[in-house]
Amino acid sequence: MANGTPYRQAKLGDTWDAIVIGSGIGGLTAAILLGEYGGKRALVLERHYEAGGFTHTFRRPGYEWDVGLHYVGQMEEGTETRRAFDHLTGGRVSWQPMPEVYDRILIAGRTVEFRAGEERLREELKGHFPSESKAIDRYIALVHACNRMSGLYYAEKAVPGAIAKIAGGLMRAGYMRWARRTTLEVLESITANRELIGVLTAQWGDYGLPPSKSSFAVHATIAEHYFGGASYPVGGAGMIAEAMISRIEKMGGAVVTSADVKSVIVQGGKATGVRMMDGREFRAEMVVSDAGAGNTFRRLLPADMPELSGLRAGLRGLRPSTGHVALYIGLSASDEELGLKGTNLWVYPSFDHDGNVERFARNMDEPFPGVYISFPSAKDPSFKERHKGKSTIDALAMAPYAPFAKWSESRWKHRGDEYEAVKQQLAARLRAEVERQVPSAVAHIEVAELSTPVTTRHFANYESGEIYGISATPERFLMRELGARTPVKGLYLTGQDVASLGIVGALYGGAISASVALKKNLVSAVGRPPKAG
Repeated sequence: MANGTPYRQAKLGDTWDAIVIGSGIGGLTAAILLGEYGGKRALVLERHYEAGGFTHTFRRPGYEWDVGLHYVGQMEEGTETRRAFDHLTGGRVSWQPMPEVYDRILIAGRTVEFRAGEERLREELKGHFPSESKAIDRYIALVHACNRMSGLYYAEKAVPGAIAKIAGGLMRAGYMRWARRTTLEVLESITANRELIGVLTAQWGDYGLPPSKSSFAVHATIAEHYFGGASYPVGGAGMIAEAMISRIEKMGGAVVTSADVKSVIVQGGKATGVRMMDGREFRAEMVVSDAGAGNTFRRLLPADMPELSGLRAGLRGLRPSTGHVALYIGLSASDEELGLKGTNLWVYPSFDHDGNVERFARNMDEPFPGVYISFPSAKDPSFKERHKGKSTIDALAMAPYAPFAKWSESRWKHRGDEYEAVKQQLAARLRAEVERQVPSAVAHIEVAELSTPVTTRHFANYESGEIYGISATPERFLMRELGARTPVKGLYLTGQDVASLGIVGALYGGAISASVALKKNLVSAVGRPPKAG
């Protein structure tokens, strides 16, 4: 599987039309659209040894897991999201629908199944909460109402700057009425039933914030995204990066791994290239950063740039999203033998998600705030062809960065005995939860390897090991300066911090970035078939 060319082996010219820092889906999307609609040869520089960001695949002998993509909604034929993925991958990635019950919610002894199809979900919720029928109808209506207002909000990020200055406030206003309110505030306005609120927000791990902290805008985005069910890429998430990299290379670009960028070169207030950790410089007429807003403005640009002072101050007021611990489990039996079907499990100690998070943040000996158990091999019909008689499980729990910060400067795989002891304890707890929920797996666990927020920090270069970029609080949406445009001419942002979080949010961040850089509406174009050649 192609995943870029190692930096030390790549034969690279010094001058390119565009340089993209980071190969997450936002960076790869921007590189493709710059080439397709602007004729730009893009050099994509990835510090990890494998390209793809959170779409890359993690392997051990006989096994493979996806590290960030666990399911994607709205992937039915003809949907906007499906058209966008088909455009960017040249239609080379097939998608397998997940079971009708794509998420099973397990909270304090209650089991609620999220079924594909809005009416099925409505019926399921009303079956569990018959006295809350009006509140459930109102909730679904509010999710749709919020999302109907999102188009102009995101369009304002892509239109020419002059138009944004004149009309931007009006374009943002409708969505901001929802975005400035927390998820809990909106749900408390329609119901006092704490158990119903706990169930309606049970997918909070998909955006990393419990109800009292998250903007209702992000909750509505994610909730509606899965109303129709979910799908999984056949062959795993790495197929997405492979197909996108192929398109970049065919347009004269290159994707290079183990390529650590030290800084963006700025001359006369304009970005003119990048300087690598080894001192080499690459030049281009534009630089696109998929490294995150914090990394870009605090670490990759000179400290003495007064034009960045306001933006940097604004970013200091925003928190990074959550970190997580993930246990990658390999099983010496097939999904069929173990009865694994592919339905995700969300397991919570109580309906009070905020209280669960706060207790674990104070003391990691408390129950996990929630455990997400995913079955990647069962979702992918091609897995059994590559790994006969095997299967895999992912078990994730959101976790704060602070308890791991002491190891932030230590080397990967050389973090010391204390760190290894913490990892073993957390791994044992996650494994125990998997064994409780999936007893057929107990006798077949062959591999169980844990990652922590400092693992994410090492590979993704996020300062606090966050997985969703900037936290999706109301304050994030209120910060108008957060987008593809930057105060530095020729420098653009892409990825999760530009639009919304997650794989799809990062993809559209790439489309917005390319739109701004080329002064063309590529957000609409990405939903059409790719241009010939």
